[in-house]
Amino acid sequence: MSKDSITTVTLDELRLKRARGEKGQTDWARVQAMTDEDIDHATAGDPDWAEFQDIDWSNAVLVVPKPKRSISIRVDDEIIDFFKSTGKGYQTRINAVLRHYVRQQKRHKK
Repeated sequence: MSKDSITTVTLDELRLKRARGEKGQTDWARVQAMTDEDIDHATAGDPDWAEFQDIDWSNAVLVVPKPKRSISIRVDDEIIDFFKSTGKGYQTRINAVLRHYVRQQKRHKK
């Protein structure tokens, strides 16, 4: 695939296109009809897939994370400012810090 045929759109642009009834250019019937051998052949020369060629995906498991519960807590301005300054996803990073703390506490109580 040449870079000339790649079009980048945002999720909002995609939603607008769908709302207007515009359809994508993917031939889904052809994709569904592909065999594993067809897929292997199609990805064999793709540099984006080079590092994944030798992985055995047969034991892969889909992991769907549990939804997070929304709460309201009081946190010092300095803490919020620090995490917000790290960019998008700061709430996820706060959650990761709290998760690490909980795991450490549980480990030391054993």
